[in-house]
Amino acid sequence: MKVLQSDHLNQEKVPPVSEISRRDFIKVTGTAALSVTLAEILSSKKAPAALKGGKLYILKTPSFAVGTDEELKKQAEEWGKQNRYQITIETINGNDLQAKTAASIQNNTGPDIIEILHNWPHLYASGCVEVDDICEELGQKFGGFYDQIVGHCKVEGRWKAIPNVFINNAQTYRVDWFEEIGVKEFPDTWEEYHKVGKILKAKGQPFGQTFGHTYVDGYSIHYPYLWSFGAKEVEADGKTVALDSPETLQAVEMVIQLWKDCYDETGLSWDDTSNNRAFLAEQISCTLNAASIYIAAKKDNPELASKIRHAANPRGPAGRFHFHNTFEYAIMKYSKQVDAALDLIRWLMERENFYKWLFTGGGFYTAATRAYENDPMWERDPIVLPYRDLAQYGRSPGYAGPPSRKASEALSKYIITDMFAFAIQGLKSPRDSIKWATEELRQIYET
Repeated sequence: MKVLQSDHLNQEKVPPVSEISRRDFIKVTGTAALSVTLAEILSSKKAPAALKGGKLYILKTPSFAVGTDEELKKQAEEWGKQNRYQITIETINGNDLQAKTAASIQNNTGPDIIEILHNWPHLYASGCVEVDDICEELGQKFGGFYDQIVGHCKVEGRWKAIPNVFINNAQTYRVDWFEEIGVKEFPDTWEEYHKVGKILKAKGQPFGQTFGHTYVDGYSIHYPYLWSFGAKEVEADGKTVALDSPETLQAVEMVIQLWKDCYDETGLSWDDTSNNRAFLAEQISCTLNAASIYIAAKKDNPELASKIRHAANPRGPAGRFHFHNTFEYAIMKYSKQVDAALDLIRWLMERENFYKWLFTGGGFYTAATRAYENDPMWERDPIVLPYRDLAQYGRSPGYAGPPSRKASEALSKYIITDMFAFAIQGLKSPRDSIKWATEELRQIYET
């Protein structure tokens, strides 16, 4: 993976940037009526006034990184002042976002911009504006996008959403509790992970993962279980379901043992905040999560924060894998403010603005473009450094097939999550759980 050196050398203060987009340059040089000179634009960092003013409505999930939503609102309002737009940013629980998105598209009214996740652009492509120009522009400007998020946002060769960030998940663990039982490094394999978890659960310090229908944490661990044993949903053709295999059976049987021997068994009802609360309350010793647990501990419990470390997922017989949560901006076709929406997103993604927002997140977010890989932001706190390098382990749902609407539908129906959940509860045998999930996938992929 090629690493591009960032030009941010000051870790405490965002350095000044004198950049102007290609579109704004054309506005200035190609319109004689404009009295603003290029030098004035570069000096003020303001684009020439070309928008008519109005209202923009943005829908997104709330951020778990303290201060980032406030920074986003501040930047959006600054753009609004410059362009005479009133900005409304509504946050909605992530588990309700798909229903709200679908209803908005069906009713042809609602937010102008929706922050969507994962491979959802394939699911809502018919309702999203094609955004090829801005995506190509941002990709060229900032070193290119990571392949996974490109696959999520491009539908039949056209960009249907603008890549924004990854929320990578790492194994978040209590290094002091691990060391107390003689474990100095995080387990490298699932077998080692199982041995350590069994000891810690016996001491009242279990691991914790959700097996419920929740939009981030469930996906994040269940797909890697599958992939690390060499199992897959479909073949490379993206049509032939391949879940019913010895590799899937191995994965399911392993997870049953983890559930029984290692995990906090209240996890069946957990949402995306539950493992955060359990870890911060010192009820669990390890969980797969974004950096939000550590960030919250740094603010409210520095002593606990000093005992937190992060690591990549254990590897299985087929390797080490992660499911990365991707976030994208989609502009709705029904919007009457498409040009303004594009301009606002371009403003938010300008290096100075985006870096300031990214820096506020303290490692919670990873940029969708490669230009920030080697940024000193990551060096300021070695505890979050593992998050930077997790992109190399990413796979998309629907592997080994390409990203598709069908893969998005299977993800949204929690089929893989439920396969594991049925098995760990004993509601179905491992083989029957797999057969059930296989039939569910066939109804999506093969009909």
